[in-house]
Amino acid sequence: MKRLAALPVRWRLALTSAGLTFVILLLFAVVVGVFTANRLYGNFDDDLRVAAADIQDRLTIYPLQGKINVRQSPDELDAAATGHAIIRVIDTRGGLIGDAPQNSPQLGPPDAGIRDAGKYRVVTRPLFIGGEDSPAAFLQYARPKSTVDSTVDRMHLFLALGVVGGTLLALLAGLAVAERAMQPVMQLTATAKKIARTRDPALQMPEPETDDEVADLARTLDQMLRALDSARSETEAMLERQREFVADASHELRTPLTSILTNLELLEAELNGDQREMADSALRSSRRMRVLVSDLLLLARADAGQRSPRKVTDLSRVVREAAAEVAPVAPDHELSVDAEDGALVDGSPDELHRLAVNLLHNATVHTPSGTHVRATLRREGRSVVLEVADDGPGVPEELRDRVFERFVRAAGDSAVAARRGTGLGLAIVQAVAQGHGGTVELADSEVGARFVVTLPASTLPDTQDVPAEADAAPASERR
Repeated sequence: MKRLAALPVRWRLALTSAGLTFVILLLFAVVVGVFTANRLYGNFDDDLRVAAADIQDRLTIYPLQGKINVRQSPDELDAAATGHAIIRVIDTRGGLIGDAPQNSPQLGPPDAGIRDAGKYRVVTRPLFIGGEDSPAAFLQYARPKSTVDSTVDRMHLFLALGVVGGTLLALLAGLAVAERAMQPVMQLTATAKKIARTRDPALQMPEPETDDEVADLARTLDQMLRALDSARSETEAMLERQREFVADASHELRTPLTSILTNLELLEAELNGDQREMADSALRSSRRMRVLVSDLLLLARADAGQRSPRKVTDLSRVVREAAAEVAPVAPDHELSVDAEDGALVDGSPDELHRLAVNLLHNATVHTPSGTHVRATLRREGRSVVLEVADDGPGVPEELRDRVFERFVRAAGDSAVAARRGTGLGLAIVQAVAQGHGGTVELADSEVGARFVVTLPASTLPDTQDVPAEADAAPASERR
């Protein structure tokens, strides 16, 4: 049953139809075979009786010198013994009477009726002398059973061939009917696969010509797709409004935050003691807020598909500047950069700088003091590969699949969490990499963590002058 359930529906239908046809034909063949065989054997026995009665009428027995003799010409006996029949006239003790061959097969004792004697079917008829009541001799007439057995065997063969042939025809017809019946379902399946591949619920389900259960299923699926398309449109519109709101809010917050930071810096310079510490705390919080607003603005623009101005950028210079920016805030880590010159990419210098800074900063804040952080930049074919690796404890196993999600941070106390940031660093790295047509992944490493960024190399020749990068934003904002 498990193997049958694993087959396609059309094969299951065809096999079920063929199985039922086989059972019906087999029962029919058994009934017809038994009835016909009995009829053939009955006709065979009737022919034996008729032939024996005819021979009995033509035989005459008479006593001679104390023995029983039979009066019948050999020609008449030969004419009666056609079809390999055997005629024997025996006395009451079973002795042979007349001119029958002495080597003729024994047909057993003279029992009345019809019986089998080896490979022969024998009928026995009594012979009388004059008006005597007791038979003086017996006529045994036999024919080989092979004549009727061969007929019965041929009938059984024809019936078996009919059963097998009918079953095969039923299987083929079942396959054809099932294929035709499953054609609308296959069309629905193909359309559903296309919708799953293109993620376009606006496609219409094909409606079968006949108004049956499959047509009802097609209409139901089409109604479901229309509802899903409507819900998707509403969700996309809502998400688009949210992206626009986040982008606009982040953009509008940058100006007042800059003003607040400037005023707090001036105020901090004028205050002393506890008041200076409070102003310094407010200044640190404002700087973190500006970093968060900048990160949210970048992510909102990435979600909205907005691209910053692009130009040919020397990524090796960007990586070195990012390492120089991170090094002062991570004095207890050893940073090293191995960057090939001329690693050119088409992109936004500021966003690529943010990508490199976030990777290096992520490696320093999530590893203990004394950890070695290595940034490697190389050209591989038509791609530029940036690899940032460390020999720290690595990414926890429960976070490996979620490390690029937004606001995902490792567990820890609040002080450590505040130092490690908002959990948007790697999400920004992924957004920048994908925005530049590249990828980023957490690669396997024997020790520590290893992030690999792959970006398309610039299509311009290496000999062309590289435009200067845009002025770098303040370090606090880029982090």
